[in-house]
Amino acid sequence: MRQRPLRRHVLAALAAAGLLLGIVPTAAADAPSGRSGAAAPARVSVPPGSVVVGRGRVASASASAAAAADGTVCNFGACYDYVAGRQYADASGAAVKLKIVRPELDPADLSSHSLHELAVESADGSQIVEVGWTADRGLNGDATPHLFVYHWVDGQPTCYNGCGFVSTSSTVRPAMTLPVGTQRTFQINHVGTQWRLALNGKVFGYFPDSLWGGRFSRLGLVQAFGEVASTTAPTCSDMGNGQFGKSASASLISGFKLLNSTTPVAFSMLATTPRLYSAANITSTSFRLGGPGSGRCAAA
Repeated sequence: MRQRPLRRHVLAALAAAGLLLGIVPTAAADAPSGRSGAAAPARVSVPPGSVVVGRGRVASASASAAAAADGTVCNFGACYDYVAGRQYADASGAAVKLKIVRPELDPADLSSHSLHELAVESADGSQIVEVGWTADRGLNGDATPHLFVYHWVDGQPTCYNGCGFVSTSSTVRPAMTLPVGTQRTFQINHVGTQWRLALNGKVFGYFPDSLWGGRFSRLGLVQAFGEVASTTAPTCSDMGNGQFGKSASASLISGFKLLNSTTPVAFSMLATTPRLYSAANITSTSFRLGGPGSGRCAAA
């Protein structure tokens, strides 16, 4: 029987809770360590889509190295780790290239997932549109990477691949598998009265403005990140392909751009637990990311 998928992301409410997460230094800390319409179960009690360091502090790509403490966040039976690039901006949308990989997931934790995604949000993080790929056995029934979409309204979760999403393509559809080893451009852009989602330049659907009562039509915050969710911490599930960000073969997020914006592009970076999952080769538009978590998973 499929497990219900964990639902995600840790953002500004972490600051309000006084939780302090690890900041990614420019010389990243890479020390090795010993279904469509699926509903969201109990989750970390904060909105998704963003990752904010405690009290709102973030580290820029050009910042000097900073000490990093373990920042895995566990609550309500789920634990989350992130490596994220983020930027506050005024724009109609954003686009980024995500490497498609097949992470190793803990065989004993059928609720775990590992993903890469692009999220556009209101400046306060309460209204969110997401697109990306996820390896999630509870959601998709297997551990291969699948396309997903998601959205939040007033800080409240909805569901994967449905809940108002309108598909417009017969060839690109949420929940479809994506080819491992390739890189794809994911885009979210507001046009007319729709948040339109595209894969490699092909629009495949949209979330209508009516889902937000017409209150969300420009982004104030955009993030591109890797995420690992598990029921215990630390977990042996990979972020990306299990290689730390310093590896030339690590997973890659690149080609970040803002759409219809005068804001200069410049990622700020953070990682919750750099000894498990890290970033390196950071520029204003790209970074390598990943890690093996607590190490290679034992056979179930």
